[in-house]
Amino acid sequence: MNSRERLLRVLERKPVDRVPISTYELCGYNSLAFENNEPSYKRLMDFIREYTDCVCMWNPASNQNLALSSYPVEVTRDRYRKDNYLVIREVFHTPKGDLSRTIQIFDNVHTQWTTEHLCKDIDDVDAYLSVPYEKVTYDYSDYERIKSEVGQRGIIMASVADPVCTAMELMEFGQATVWALTETDHFKKALEEIHYRTMTNLESMLRSGVVDLYRIVGPEYMTPPYLPPVYFQWFVYPYVKEMTQLIQSYGGKVRIHSHGRIEKVLDMIGETGADAIDPCEGPPDGDITLAEVKKRIGSKMCIFGNIQLKLLENGTRDEVYQQVKECMEAAKDGGGYVIMPTASPINVPLSPKTEENYITFIEAALELGKY
Repeated sequence: MNSRERLLRVLERKPVDRVPISTYELCGYNSLAFENNEPSYKRLMDFIREYTDCVCMWNPASNQNLALSSYPVEVTRDRYRKDNYLVIREVFHTPKGDLSRTIQIFDNVHTQWTTEHLCKDIDDVDAYLSVPYEKVTYDYSDYERIKSEVGQRGIIMASVADPVCTAMELMEFGQATVWALTETDHFKKALEEIHYRTMTNLESMLRSGVVDLYRIVGPEYMTPPYLPPVYFQWFVYPYVKEMTQLIQSYGGKVRIHSHGRIEKVLDMIGETGADAIDPCEGPPDGDITLAEVKKRIGSKMCIFGNIQLKLLENGTRDEVYQQVKECMEAAKDGGGYVIMPTASPINVPLSPKTEENYITFIEAALELGKY
């Protein structure tokens, strides 16, 4: 059984020869990914290519602007270096005034931090949504490259934001939470417009081409302790269910991504009709064990998780082996399980300890994951 067959079968909770092994963002078969062009990652990536099942994260290019629209908006950008990081300041010129944000990108860390968010209050949200909506188009010209590189060694997964993700990331997280709690009608109205744009763009993406799996990100913003479960019921469940149904109508599979405390919203996640869930963090990072996740929704959804990255970066090899063993005992039986870390390293160079722990994780999963 090759990796592509194994992953597609496990998403449908059909029997496989062993538990699939995903290394999440570390993708062995994307020649453009930083981990495949960074010398300190080479030994680990060679091992990943040989022994794991690739879930390649890839999205088509688009002409989308910050307001989920293709409408031409003037953006002024200023870039400068400060100490060991790059600062990018953008001013987004909307029909109702200027909105600004600031991003920092540190040397040798493959991510970015938003230090000034686009919206500071609800008037800024209104300005953001004053940008007229024009449908976004998608460019699949890179698809043949990525499809050829992955081949039968895995599947291709695109990521799409739900309306809550887009809305909450407009503001600093604390301010966004207060917005949802104290200006709920305004928050709902903004979400409805964002959802309209999201769904229209998503259908445009799907009409242009369909990949194997779609990861919907954002539900974690509406989980405890940030907001009560009723907010998840109001603002996550119905929109994510519609997104799921649309993707599945085009033949794609859906994976719901939600870090943190999902125990009180897990049944709603199960009712969306999605095919899978990740990363199902156990206590103390989450509030539900992998065994309980399996018991409650394992008959409905494939479960991806839940080796913590901090264990792979800081634990001993014995601790890593034991965690793999516990994951297999909790979720292997009955199929429908992919063992996977909750995140991936983003630092350069890769530490030898992290490399050895990843190899231990993979070796243990190969040993203990056979059916």
